[in-house]
Amino acid sequence: MLIYLQMIESEEDKSKFEAIYNKYRQLMFVAANRILKNQYDAEDAVHQAFVSIIDNLSKVKEVNCPETRSYVVIITENKAIDIIRSRKRLAGEDLTETLPGMDIPLPGDNGLADALAKLPARYREVLLLRFDNGYSTKEIAKMMDMTEGSMQKLIWRAKDALRKQLDMDNGGV
Repeated sequence: MLIYLQMIESEEDKSKFEAIYNKYRQLMFVAANRILKNQYDAEDAVHQAFVSIIDNLSKVKEVNCPETRSYVVIITENKAIDIIRSRKRLAGEDLTETLPGMDIPLPGDNGLADALAKLPARYREVLLLRFDNGYSTKEIAKMMDMTEGSMQKLIWRAKDALRKQLDMDNGGV
């Protein structure tokens, strides 16, 4: 953790990061390991996620809140997916957006939350970052190392998938 703290200038930010590190590091490892299924790669993903969190530390308002928990898991899952993508690129394979991510218990209300939980991780993450956490398309694109145009398309596809899932859940076709 000392290496991370050296990357941060203000004492207030160091304290905030230390609290995030202590509270979420195990959850982040579990999230990365579920995707990568390899302890060493999961540790790399968590490290990359912490570096990204440091770069965006000003966006974390409160350490102990659902938005922060969601944010750190999403960033970690994205870093794990990036590791898979880099391998796929090297192998010449294409990666779809259907990686499952962390299991989310269905709320059981047969509504929006259930439909959202059934979406692939990538779609669920961008929708949560955009509409639940309130990040702009530009901010999300920066967090995920994408262009703003690509992020707009991804959000559109995610909304379309959510709309279709809601139709299926409500007996539509």
